[in-house]
Amino acid sequence: MLPMTSDATAPQGGAHATRAALAWAHTARFLTTASQLDQLPGNDLAEIAFVGRSNAGKSTAINTLAQQRQLAFASKTPGRTQHINLFEVGPREAPDAVWADLPGYGYAAVERAAKLRWQKVMADYLALRRNLAGVVQMVDSRHGFTALDRQLLEWVAPRVATGEVRLLVLLTKADKLNRKEAAASLRTAQEVLAELATEQADVGVTLFSALKRQGVEDVAQVLQSWCVVPPGEGPAAGPADPPAA
Repeated sequence: MLPMTSDATAPQGGAHATRAALAWAHTARFLTTASQLDQLPGNDLAEIAFVGRSNAGKSTAINTLAQQRQLAFASKTPGRTQHINLFEVGPREAPDAVWADLPGYGYAAVERAAKLRWQKVMADYLALRRNLAGVVQMVDSRHGFTALDRQLLEWVAPRVATGEVRLLVLLTKADKLNRKEAAASLRTAQEVLAELATEQADVGVTLFSALKRQGVEDVAQVLQSWCVVPPGEGPAAGPADPPAA
């Protein structure tokens, strides 16, 4: 199922729920950075990973959702940033989530050795990170899913299929499309994501524009809903985190 589209709404609750979700996202603050998986902190907080090709607008989307200008760092040279940056979200005394900003992928100027190393780090992270609750994938709405975007989907597909990890695709830079082009971009993305659909899978897709703030409120509500843990329950158990590469 694809429960979220550009015309769909996030979890219901009206204006109050929207304000609460935006206020929650605004609390995001830097936690730590890591170049290897074994450097990531171990905790039981729900983790949301942001992934996307270089130049797909990932850092801009994160900053827009957090309503902060420089929370996520965008290198002046695409593909240069090669660390996982973590941000805590929620009350400072008791954060309830972590956002993980993974390096952009697919930039041609990055040397092959670095590409291969980060390909393994990202694949292991998506397949094995125990407290990963959801993945937000940025796809340029003008170009659709590339071969590398599809490869990333393959890495996370097994956990999406079981419902262990949720997936939300943001078709970024939607302000650059006219109405017909936007509808076509959304339809094509839905066809790609339909391949991941199972009864347990939670997969969504929406048009997104940081410039016009299209989709921002709905996405904030979706991400907050991913991190709500019913009283008395903890995060779902999963495989242990991978050893250092």
